[in-house]
Amino acid sequence: MSSYRLRNWPEYEHALETRGSIALFFPPETLRRWRADAKQAEQRRRRGRPVVYSDEAVTALLMLKDYCRMGLRETVGLARSLFSVLHLELPVPHHTTLARRRRTLPATIPVRPLTPATQPLHLVVDSTGVQLRGEGSWRERRWGGTARVQWMRHYLRVHVGVDEATGELRALGVSTMSVIDGAMLPALLETVTAPLAQVTGDGAYDWGSCYAAVAARPEHPRAVFPPRRGRRARIKQHGNRKQPPLDRDEHIRHIRRVGRREWKQAAGYHRRSLAETFNSRWKRQFGDRLTARTFASQWAEVWIRGAVLNRLLWLGRPVSYRV
Repeated sequence: MSSYRLRNWPEYEHALETRGSIALFFPPETLRRWRADAKQAEQRRRRGRPVVYSDEAVTALLMLKDYCRMGLRETVGLARSLFSVLHLELPVPHHTTLARRRRTLPATIPVRPLTPATQPLHLVVDSTGVQLRGEGSWRERRWGGTARVQWMRHYLRVHVGVDEATGELRALGVSTMSVIDGAMLPALLETVTAPLAQVTGDGAYDWGSCYAAVAARPEHPRAVFPPRRGRRARIKQHGNRKQPPLDRDEHIRHIRRVGRREWKQAAGYHRRSLAETFNSRWKRQFGDRLTARTFASQWAEVWIRGAVLNRLLWLGRPVSYRV
């Protein structure tokens, strides 16, 4: 088994220590914009009590909630105690305010701007399931009468697109378990504004719509999805001599010449495992459950967790080499 050593151990250790800092979620600029300004209050103007807290304040509290795995009430209590110790004269919203405002927050994932050295992107895509309620899929499969229907009903599928070079989350989507990976890829690519060089996924993306969605990008990135064998193939080879060869046609010809293992190595398919690594980080940090009850709140909870993972990644990432 291969072993790895870190090149930047002091920097990475300092980044791990910084992850426990409260300033990560309450930076000075967020505290200065804690109260809603006149423009934000006018945008949310309606009958009832006026808007008191800005979107940044609500987002900061919800990030703290998911990072510490607390409920809304516990988050309010923690924030009040922190502001009291730090002698900050700032109000803390009620837990019902956080639950209500969570459904209307702008779902924007914070990403770092690209540099000439990091663009265009190599996007690796994958999905994972998160549980909504129940005691677990194994118990339902073992003892439930209609286990598959219950499992699909009690879970959501989270679709992610990760930058292969940095491990940063670039695209995010949520669907029910009945929506497969290939059906979600076109909508996932629409959320990526950065130029793409390659899109890599597993065999679940071997669909004509996936190749068409990648080819429709103005920069014409390369689609690397392993072709299915035999009857399991989603589409057939459909290139001709009058038009440029399609990505899938080139993959099939390459596999016939050198084999599937060598093709994966040449196409960079093994980098797709970074999307699975991101899903592993997600569940180790937040668990495999969502606490929200409505779909709008569940979507907000998912993108807030993705924003937290990106913010943690900005602090520092390991640079390793094989021994």
